[in-house]
Amino acid sequence: MSRLRSAMLKGKRAGLEMVESAKPTRKRAKKAETLNAPSPSSSYHTFHDPADVLLLRSRLLGWYHKEKRELPWRTLAVTESDLNIRTYAVWVSEIMLQQTQVVTVIDYYNKWMKRWPTVQDLSAATLEEVNQMWAGLGYYSRGRRLHEGAQKVVSELRGQMPHTVDGLLKQLPGVGRYTAAAVGSIALGQVTGAVDGNVIRVLCRLRAIGADSTSPAVTEALWSQANTLVDPERPGDFNQAMMELGARVCTPKGPLCSRCPVQSHCRSFHKVHVKQEENSRKLLGKPSTLPDIEDCVNSETCPLCPSEPWDEELGVQNFPRKPAKKPPRVERTLTCVVIRPGEEREDEYLLTQRPNKGLLAGLWEFPSLLQGEKSSAMKEKKTLCTQISGILGTHLTESLFQYVGEVVHIFSHIHQTYVVHSVRLKDGDTQTQAENAQWLTRSALQEAAVSTGVKKIVKLCDSVDSQKEQTSKGGKRQKPIGTKNNKNQQTSKKQKLSAADSRQLSLSAFFNSVKQES
Repeated sequence: MSRLRSAMLKGKRAGLEMVESAKPTRKRAKKAETLNAPSPSSSYHTFHDPADVLLLRSRLLGWYHKEKRELPWRTLAVTESDLNIRTYAVWVSEIMLQQTQVVTVIDYYNKWMKRWPTVQDLSAATLEEVNQMWAGLGYYSRGRRLHEGAQKVVSELRGQMPHTVDGLLKQLPGVGRYTAAAVGSIALGQVTGAVDGNVIRVLCRLRAIGADSTSPAVTEALWSQANTLVDPERPGDFNQAMMELGARVCTPKGPLCSRCPVQSHCRSFHKVHVKQEENSRKLLGKPSTLPDIEDCVNSETCPLCPSEPWDEELGVQNFPRKPAKKPPRVERTLTCVVIRPGEEREDEYLLTQRPNKGLLAGLWEFPSLLQGEKSSAMKEKKTLCTQISGILGTHLTESLFQYVGEVVHIFSHIHQTYVVHSVRLKDGDTQTQAENAQWLTRSALQEAAVSTGVKKIVKLCDSVDSQKEQTSKGGKRQKPIGTKNNKNQQTSKKQKLSAADSRQLSLSAFFNSVKQES
């Protein structure tokens, strides 16, 4: 019995030891299973067939060879033999093209490269010169980052642009994942995909990815797909072909699916086609002979599938779905156009420089003051009078300030309204006390580093001045018929029609001026 009891105790201990030793093993196994578990999204959202990838590359590059636009940076990337200049030139183009249309960029790019053809030339420029060249292109921090990057290349990298995607990403200010990949593939021939807004749209439609395109899961999936698809022999051309396709064919609205060279690879197009056929047969009372639409097998839990139901009217535009944009912040800014008589009878305008950080950093503008809330006209004049008097170091009276009108300018995140006043000074009131202020002639103002908002304000002032000149030449405006002060109530019908015609002309002139302002 004692032997039996001893054997049972030994067996128990051995069993317990096995259980204890198995516990951590099970935990590790569970963790390993989690790490190696397949993605919740199915192969439906990927390019898993190598033959399919090769065919897509061939079709897309063939289309690009025939249809691509001849753009200055593309030409330079092909013709420039100096690697350093080529990398610099593509870098400049990619920064300019961020959130800016190609048509707008072309002229700016040509002028920039003519003035600063190498990174050394840009490094030697002043920030004021860079801001002046960038004026009107928007997102002004981009120009400043280019200038900073050029100075860093010259001072820290011995004038040599980084020659790898990783180097571009880490060593150049303002260069993110996309820009590094684009410059690396186009200028340096590095085999990497590049995912910008156009490519996001193309890939989401090709693989029916309908989830929020800004989510981490979608972002990583798209970069993975881009790296799978990119042609190792022609990475730069392939990436530009994807961007070109998104810009000209696979557009946000009204996509030209019939002209798409990779239509047969597009899951969203196939889905639209099948649904249209099904609906047609239902209307005709015929049974559907088409196969079921292939869908993601894990659609309920898949992080790439759309969370919203399919919208028949949107068609392929169901992909991708974007989150609702936040409404822009509303701001009102008091602005004063201060004019003084200059030499040779040419008026001069007072401008002040914005801070070196923040919105429109370092640019010149008319003296302005952000308004907390809408106030009375008298209070606005008093506020501006105090500010201008401080800049000039003199005492001005509020009666000198004239209301001109309002100018609306939309930034990406701000709905800005400039409440414009003007004041014309005499010779004795023109001594400026502020360091960040200068007087510029009209011609110099047009060439200065000023924003589009400033140019709109100038346009408004010109329009109002033109109206005043027309009014003064034509004498007093005739009062509209039907007002309380109209003394000629008994005039003939012909006279009334004549007055109405005069009134109509005046209104037309007014609306034409408003149209010019906008």
